[in-house]
Amino acid sequence: MKLLPILCALALCVSSASAAGVHAGSEVADKLIKALVHDDYASFVADGDAAFKGLTKEQFEGAVKQLSARLKSGYEVTWLGELKQKGFTVSLWKLTFKDGGDDLLGTLSLKDGKVGGFWIK
Repeated sequence: MKLLPILCALALCVSSASAAGVHAGSEVADKLIKALVHDDYASFVADGDAAFKGLTKEQFEGAVKQLSARLKSGYEVTWLGELKQKGFTVSLWKLTFKDGGDDLLGTLSLKDGKVGGFWIK
């Protein structure tokens, strides 16, 4: 009879740990997406590693041109999971747009608290 409360408590601990892990990546992804919406290059590269900071303003503006209108019309970001790749934690995101068009897949690569890559496909 006492097993059920223990299992429920364990499930709550696992859920809380998972939510905390997702939340950290969510904040970074949210910041990067908002930088695209507001055409804010400095904010976009601020938390990047040396290679990520090598992204030129022109490259950034190309992404803004392609995505900004759809993002401004409204979007929802859904966390799909994460991978370990070459020392990075890569989180996967689904972007669904209010315009009803195609969804996009986003990936965010983090290592030692720095952004190593951010792609929306």
